[in-house]
Amino acid sequence: MAEVILQNVYKRYGKTVAVQDFNLHIQDKEFMVFVGPSGCGKSTTLRMIAGLEEISDGTLRIGDKVVNDMPPKDRDIAMVFQNYALYPHMNVYENMAFGLRLRKTPKAEIDKRVRDAARILQIEHLLARKPKELSGGQRQRVALGRAIVREPKVFLMDEPLSNLDAKLRVEMRSQISQLHRRLATTVIYVTHDQVEAMTMGSRIVVMRDGVIQQVDTPLNLYDYPKTKFVAGFIGSPSMNFLTATVQGGQFEVGGARLAPGGALVDSLRSYEGKQVWMGIRPEHVGVQGITAQAQGGDVMRGKVLVVEPLGAQTDLIVEVGGQTLTAKVEGHARIEPGDTVDLVVDRSKLHAFDYQTENALARRDAPVDTMVGGISADD
Repeated sequence: MAEVILQNVYKRYGKTVAVQDFNLHIQDKEFMVFVGPSGCGKSTTLRMIAGLEEISDGTLRIGDKVVNDMPPKDRDIAMVFQNYALYPHMNVYENMAFGLRLRKTPKAEIDKRVRDAARILQIEHLLARKPKELSGGQRQRVALGRAIVREPKVFLMDEPLSNLDAKLRVEMRSQISQLHRRLATTVIYVTHDQVEAMTMGSRIVVMRDGVIQQVDTPLNLYDYPKTKFVAGFIGSPSMNFLTATVQGGQFEVGGARLAPGGALVDSLRSYEGKQVWMGIRPEHVGVQGITAQAQGGDVMRGKVLVVEPLGAQTDLIVEVGGQTLTAKVEGHARIEPGDTVDLVVDRSKLHAFDYQTENALARRDAPVDTMVGGISADD
């Protein structure tokens, strides 16, 4: 088993707390992603798991062993860095075999593992080349291959795709996901890119200032964020947040009233007459008359500030009552900056957050049957 369990883990640098009370249970064969803005503590946590940083407090288990004081080489992990860290004087075969040679692995076994990994990564034709003769994507595959030949219990990946161009990142994202399914091993992956997190992770840990904000499946994070921060970090473009006043159980914003649906109606009762953050994702906002969005009876009128044509969709940045929001419109919208538009929203997709704490007001509980077992941020 390659479970990784972190219990009440802290990392301090003097008086600075980089990671605070981190509790997480990563299941065997799970693809767990740590995501958050720069400086949130995700890479520090990964380095503690790897043994490259000491744990200030708490317990770390890999499998059935407590590994707090175990050196990296004895933890049975393999790490892939943002910097490929390939030896320039060695060819691809030698780079992939180097770690096994240090461990005195028999020559025949080294050859088998290197060639098997090269076949999986489709780099068999590159084994004789030096790193300088490879593209960025090929170098990244070699770095992955060097980790694969170790046959570790856990793969640790620290922003391995951030040096690649956009197209290659998409390609490598797919390859790493396929690799995980093929190898059936535990992967812990760090990224600041929420698209990578959403498309690759079986579960995602969203971090901020060294603290876990939420641990959940990608779709539960999207549909049921627990805080305004999580709601804004997950999704692209990010969720719109408008200051609204609760009047008669409805959101009053920009001279318009929007009626929420579902359990949010009950949650808003104690906020009557108070300000809240109303949240709505751009894909749940449309333009009356040209959108496939459900029309309903609630309309917000606004002035178009920016039009962003993206081909399959058009993003509109619209001012409503002195606040701005983004709306997604399918296809080519014949709208120009300065136009006045009537916006319609999907009532069932409205979110609300306490104005001070920024905690979500319940829309309804996330479906339990989509959850993977583990310790959540609330445990």
